[in-house]
Amino acid sequence: MPVLAVENSEDYQKYISADKTTVALFSAEWAEQCAQVNDVLNELASILGDKLQFITLNAEKFPEISMKHQIDAVPTVIFFSKGSAVDRVDGVDIAAISSKSKKLAESASSAAATGQTLDDRLKALINKAPLMIFMKGDRNAPRCGFSKQLIAIVNDTNLPYETFDILSDEEVRQGLKTYSDWPTYPQVYVKGELIGGLDIIKELVANNELEASLKG
Repeated sequence: MPVLAVENSEDYQKYISADKTTVALFSAEWAEQCAQVNDVLNELASILGDKLQFITLNAEKFPEISMKHQIDAVPTVIFFSKGSAVDRVDGVDIAAISSKSKKLAESASSAAATGQTLDDRLKALINKAPLMIFMKGDRNAPRCGFSKQLIAIVNDTNLPYETFDILSDEEVRQGLKTYSDWPTYPQVYVKGELIGGLDIIKELVANNELEASLKG
C-alpha cells in the first residue's frame, strides 16, 4: 500500500485512530527533504504495509493539527497508535524512521500472534512482580537521576522487586502514561496498583510508611 495523502481533518483522524499503527509525515511542498522522506516511507510501506499504514499531510494546510503536535519544522514524522502519538522523528533521520517503523511493525506482529492488545501487555508487565518499577535504565544501571534516586531508596528496604526499562520500548513508555494517567517516570507499582513516582516514594519515606506501602 502506498503512502496515503491526507485531504481533510476527518481523514487524518480516521487514519491515526485505526487499528493499524500509523506513520505520519508532516511535510511542505517547498522543502526538498520532505520528498526524500516520502520516498523512504513509500519504500517502507511496500515492506511493512500489512502491519503499518503510512500517511502524509501538508503541515501548512493543517495548522491546528501541526500546532497540537508541536511541528516546528518539516519534515517531521510522528508514529500514532490508536489515536495517540507514541514516538516521533524530527528532521531527515532516515535510519531512525526506518528502525522505529520496523520496531513498531514487530510489536504489531507480536500482538497479532498472541492476541494481546497494548492494554493487555501493560497489565501483564505491571503484574510481572509484586513490586514493579518502570524506569529509565534498569536496577543495575539507572539512566536518569530520578530513577537512580528511586532505586537507592527501594534497595534500602531489601524488598525484592523487578524493573522495566522504558527506553527499550517506546510503545510501553507512551502507553503506560495513558494507561495509568501518570505522565512521568519512574513509576512504582505494588500488586498491579500504581503507588506513584519519586516524590510519592520520598513522602512515604518521610512518613515512615514506605516499607508497608511497598509490601501492599
